[in-house]
Amino acid sequence: MIDLGVSKLALIAVVALVVVGPERLPKVARMAGNLFGRAQRYMADVKSEVNRQMAVEEFKQFREESSAALKEVENSINATAQEASSNLSDQADIFDNNFTKPFLDEKEVLRKSKRQGRNSWGVRRAARPVWFKRSAGIRTRVQSGAARMKRFHHSASSK
Repeated sequence: MIDLGVSKLALIAVVALVVVGPERLPKVARMAGNLFGRAQRYMADVKSEVNRQMAVEEFKQFREESSAALKEVENSINATAQEASSNLSDQADIFDNNFTKPFLDEKEVLRKSKRQGRNSWGVRRAARPVWFKRSAGIRTRVQSGAARMKRFHHSASSK
C-alpha cells in the first residue's frame, strides 16, 4: 500500500484545510473515512471469496482422490473375494455331502425351548446390555414398593 509518514499526513491535512475550508473539513474527513472503510470491507470480502473458492477446489480434489482410492480398495476386495471363492470351490470336494446333524439329547432340547420366543424373560433380559440399562435408567434389580418409596421420598424431602 501507500507509505504515509507523519510529515506526509500533516501536509495532506494542511492542503485539505486550505482547499476545503475549516467549516466543511469535518464532513469531508468523515466521508473519506467512510469511503476508506468501505474499500477495506470490499477487499476483505474479495479475499474471503477467493479463500472460499480455493477451499472448494481443494475439497473437490480431495473428493476425487478419495473416490479413486475407494475404487482401488473395492477392486482389490472383489479380486480377493473372487480368488477366495475359486479356492473354496476347489476345496468343496473335500467335504462330504452326507453330513448329518448330531442328535440332541432331551435336556438340551428342553433348555433351548424355555429360552425361545421374543417375549420370554431370558430373551428380554439379555436383549439390552447392562451399560445401556444404566445410562437409560432401566431397573436391573427388583425393589419393593416400600423400599422404593423410602428411597425417593427421602431424597425429595432433603432438597
